[in-house]
Amino acid sequence: MFKSHLFKRFKIKQKKYTDIEPQEVFLDQLAQKKEEKLGISEKKFEIPLSQRSIKGLFIIFIILFSIFFAKALQYQVLEHKKFLALADQNKFAFRSLKAERGIIYDYNGEQLVFNQVIFNLVIDKKKLPNNDLERLKVINEVAKIMQLNPNELEEKIRNNQENEQKIVIKKNINHEKVVVFETKINSLPGVELEKKYTRYYKDGPSFSHLIGYIGKISTEELKTFPNYSINDFIGREGIEKSYEEVLKENKGITKVERDVYGNILSEEISSLPQSGKNLVLWLNADLQRKIEEELKKIMKKTNAKKAVGVALNPKTGGIMALVSLPSYDNNLLTSESNQESLENLFTNPEKPFFNRVIAGLYPTGSVIKPLIAIAALEEKIILPQKKVFCQGEITVPNKYNPEIIYHYRDWRTHGFTDIRKAIAESCDVYFYTIGGGYGDQKGLGPSNIKKYLELFGWGNETGIDLPGEKKGFIPSPDWKKKAKNQPWFDGDTYNISIGQGDLQITPIQVTAAFGAIANNGTLFKPTIVKSIIDSEKNIINEIKPVIVKQNFINPENLQIVKDGMRMAVTGENSPFASSVILNSLPVAVAAKTGTAETSLKNHYHNWITVFGPYENPEIVLTIMVENVEKVQAVALPVAKEILNWYFNK
Repeated sequence: MFKSHLFKRFKIKQKKYTDIEPQEVFLDQLAQKKEEKLGISEKKFEIPLSQRSIKGLFIIFIILFSIFFAKALQYQVLEHKKFLALADQNKFAFRSLKAERGIIYDYNGEQLVFNQVIFNLVIDKKKLPNNDLERLKVINEVAKIMQLNPNELEEKIRNNQENEQKIVIKKNINHEKVVVFETKINSLPGVELEKKYTRYYKDGPSFSHLIGYIGKISTEELKTFPNYSINDFIGREGIEKSYEEVLKENKGITKVERDVYGNILSEEISSLPQSGKNLVLWLNADLQRKIEEELKKIMKKTNAKKAVGVALNPKTGGIMALVSLPSYDNNLLTSESNQESLENLFTNPEKPFFNRVIAGLYPTGSVIKPLIAIAALEEKIILPQKKVFCQGEITVPNKYNPEIIYHYRDWRTHGFTDIRKAIAESCDVYFYTIGGGYGDQKGLGPSNIKKYLELFGWGNETGIDLPGEKKGFIPSPDWKKKAKNQPWFDGDTYNISIGQGDLQITPIQVTAAFGAIANNGTLFKPTIVKSIIDSEKNIINEIKPVIVKQNFINPENLQIVKDGMRMAVTGENSPFASSVILNSLPVAVAAKTGTAETSLKNHYHNWITVFGPYENPEIVLTIMVENVEKVQAVALPVAKEILNWYFNK
């Protein structure tokens, strides 16, 4: 009993562990002595693992196993397709096969736009040798061929942005250097010749406003055109822009299979490349060049800075020529160009990129008079045989203060004048009278003037297939009240009756309207493109002329106006006819000139619109020279030279 009690006193307890009995300690001492005797003593006590530790290890194992199982389930089942696609992406590479953008021809088949192959010298940083000596050897060889400083070349490669693997060393290298690199390319790791297609525009400055140019697509544009890539080019202006969907090429795709080391196992064409479709224009390229030539001559002679010339086929609405000066060389915008040249273009105060034919807004001067005459005849304001006496001006007293007299002057006295003579001699008094009314003669008034100008397309876009067209503007009493907080006066009506005041019209609107006069009453939409053809010049789509309206004017009234325009050329019964120098042309023509005041003192916009042959017109030509100093015939002799060349040719 005592012995048992004594052992309990010396019993050792360890918290959270199994009790160790005193006899176990005694036995351990015996075992330890035995182990020492045998040479296998451990020198320490062994403590058994707790149940909690074992449970913890088991729980951790279960958690890790669950995670591995869940990930395996995710990769193998739930996201199987995704990771299979990623694996295929590593296995397969897709490369674009180049195709050519569509080309552009004039009416006679002259090719105006070409696709040229150029080679860019490119260095792929990842493929350059890792060995410094070998790398330096490659750089020195490239520098030697390109006649560059090797230190500067190495610096360019080193300082290039980290995310750019390929560095363009030189764009559009010449043929001789291409040949040299092709012979040495295998011994120059990391050096590549990148083949590119670029646009070349024949006589670029002569056609740039009509054809436009292409440029690299922007990040913002990629949102609108999702089928393009960041390296693609897109039409920027002119036909290149408005017919982008027709001209653009569809690239082919090659599927390349690789092993895990990146070695090519096979190549397969997934889709064939398709070149863009080609365009045939209504444009007569030689006529375009002639108009440009004659305009430049008169601009030099008169020190004028800006001018336009546009020719239209009145039977179709097809644009035969479209010249806006100053112009620009569209080749500069699609190739490696001198930065200074580009800056000069963009900062030129004369705005060479501005297409004045479709976006320039001008008072028309007396070119408006045939339309005012048509309106008066249609509204039966005046009979064609009635004569108005012109003594050089009309005078209008202020209705609030009769002592204040307003004088609306003519450029000369015309005597008794009927509507034909008024058109031929450009009599202002006659058109003041039928436009705003004078004495016992009723006038059209601003509403009727606006109505008939709009009937002929003025004040609205013509719909020409070029980007950037402006609507123009025809003032009205309501507009003046809202915009200027002023009432409409008779003087406003007199001004608009002779093409002055706040009237703003584009040259293309003037030309289209006179096309309707020339063809006896059919207003066509002006059109640049005649047809779409394939590479074999087979017609894919013939673009039919679009009639905006027809038979909207009495043919008899149209003929009266045409008679007046013809008299302006013949001078018959019209001693002060405005366009008699055109009577020497090889065919009969009809014309109307115009001189519009500008904001510059003693400077005028000089206009003429002429069509011919008179009996069966095939061309309507409008010439306008901006801000000509003093009143002088400028557009008229230009038109004569152009038409003399055209009809003789």
